[in-house]
Amino acid sequence: MVENNSRRSGGRSARKALRAAPLSKEMRPIKPGMESKTYQPLNKQGMIKIHNAALDALEQIGFGEVPETGKEILTNAGAIMGDDGRIRFPRALVEDMIAKAAKEITLFGRNPDNDMQIGGERVYYGTAGAAVHLVDVEKNEYRECYVQDLFDAAKIVNALDNVHFLQRPMVCRDIPDNYEMDLNTIYACTRGTTKHVGASFTEPGFVKGAFDLLHEIAGGEKQWRERPFVSNSNCFVVPPMKFAMESCQVMEECVRGGMPILLLSAGQAGATAPAPIAGAIVQAVAECLAGLVYVNAMVPGHPAIFGTWPFVSDLRTGAMSGGSGEQALLTAGCSQMHKFYGLPGGAAAGIADAKMPDYQAGYEQMCSNVMAGLTGLNLVYESVGMHASLLGFCLESLILGDDMLGQAQRCVRGIEVNDDTTSLEVIRQTCLEGPGHYLGSEQTLSLMQTEYVYPELGDRTSPKEWLEIGKPNLIKNAIKKKNDILKNPSAAEFSPELDAKIRKMFNIHLN
Repeated sequence: MVENNSRRSGGRSARKALRAAPLSKEMRPIKPGMESKTYQPLNKQGMIKIHNAALDALEQIGFGEVPETGKEILTNAGAIMGDDGRIRFPRALVEDMIAKAAKEITLFGRNPDNDMQIGGERVYYGTAGAAVHLVDVEKNEYRECYVQDLFDAAKIVNALDNVHFLQRPMVCRDIPDNYEMDLNTIYACTRGTTKHVGASFTEPGFVKGAFDLLHEIAGGEKQWRERPFVSNSNCFVVPPMKFAMESCQVMEECVRGGMPILLLSAGQAGATAPAPIAGAIVQAVAECLAGLVYVNAMVPGHPAIFGTWPFVSDLRTGAMSGGSGEQALLTAGCSQMHKFYGLPGGAAAGIADAKMPDYQAGYEQMCSNVMAGLTGLNLVYESVGMHASLLGFCLESLILGDDMLGQAQRCVRGIEVNDDTTSLEVIRQTCLEGPGHYLGSEQTLSLMQTEYVYPELGDRTSPKEWLEIGKPNLIKNAIKKKNDILKNPSAAEFSPELDAKIRKMFNIHLN
C-alpha cells in the first residue's frame, strides 16, 4: 500500500514537472496567427448589402475636406472633384483599387521571431489606444501617463506570450512638445520590445525626424525598408466622411518612407456614425475604402491595414461604451467585411468601461476578444490593458490580460476532430480493460500540454488548497509579476553605442 501511494505521488510529481516545463513553440497549444472563421454574425446577403451601400456612399456622397495633395493623387486615379468641394469615388475605381491592394502583408518585428503574417483568417492580439491616464491599482486612482509608463508597458509586452504586438497604448503627458513626444514614443516602444510597434505622428513635418530615428535603430535606410518594424496608425478620416488634412499628409509621407499604414476609421455609433450596427459598419467600410484608394493610388500594393474601428455610444448619455455587447458585434461584423474583400484588417476589442481590473472589466474584455478572434480578425487592437472607455491604461491589467488572451486563443484554435481525437480505442480500452478513468492514460499525459492552456496567474485551486497556499490575490500577483519584469533590462535594449548616438541626435526624455 505504501508502495502504491509512493507510485501515485511520484506520478503526480512527474505530471506537475511536465506541466511546469517550458514548451517549444511547435508544441504550444496556442500560437500567434492561428486561424478561425467560426463566428459569422453577418450572412452573405448582409455583407453584399453593406458592400453596395458603402460603394453608393462613396459614389454619391463622397468625402469633404480634401487636402490639396490628396486632390491631385485621387483625381489622377479617377476620383471626381465636385463643385460642392466633395470628392467622389466611382464604383469602378474602388473595385480596381481593391484588386490592386495587398492581400497579405508582413508586419515585422525587430526580432524576426516576432514577425506577423497578416491576412486570411490569421489572428493576432495586441495593444493600442491613446490613454491619457495610468490606472494605479494600489491607490485605486488615476494619474497622468508618462514616457516611463510607456516604456514599462513595452517591456511587459515583450515578456508576454499572448500579446503579439505593441501599438502605443498611452500618450506621454510629461512631454509637452508634440514633436519630441512623437519621437520619444517611438524610442520608448522600440527600446522596450522587439515586437512590431504601431505609432502615430501629430504633424507631417514630424515624419522626417521619425524616419531619421528609425533608420538609426534599423542600421540604415536600406535595412529599414527591407524590414519596417513600425507602422503608422493613421486617423486619415474625420467621421462622418471627411478627410483629416494633416493626417492625410502624414500618411503620404509614411507611404513614401516605406512604412505600413493602418487606415483607421473610428466613428462612434449614434454620434459620428449611424446608430444601427449595420449602418456604422457601412460608414466605416466606406471610409476605409477611400483610404485604400488613396494609398494604392500612390503605391499599388503598399502594405495597408483595413482599420474599421467603429465604436459604440451609450445612447442614454452619449458616452462611449467600448465594453458593450454591441461593440463586440460591431468589431465582429467589421472583421467579416475584411474577409469579404480579402484584405488584411484590424479592429478594436477588449476595451473595458470598468475603471479597474475587476469583474466588470473581465467580462467586458473577454466577450469582444473571443468574438473578434472567432471571426478571424487579423489584428485585434486594444485587446488588453484599456479601461475607462480608452481613457485609462493599466499595467496590471496588461499582465492579467495575457492569461485572458490565452483562453481566447484556445477558443480561436477550436476543436480538432480526427480518428485520434475521437478516442474510440482509448474509450474501449479504459472501459473494458482499464481502470475506468483516463487520469493516467498515455493519451491524457501526452495531450495535457498541447491540448490545454493553463493560466499563469489565474487560480484553479480548491478552497482548501487556496487557504493552504495563503489565499493568493490576483491583483497582488499581477503587481509582483510587473515588478519582476520591470526590475530587469528589456531584451530589446539598444546597445550603449546606439543609445548614445540617438541621445546625441534627439532630445530623449527617458532616463
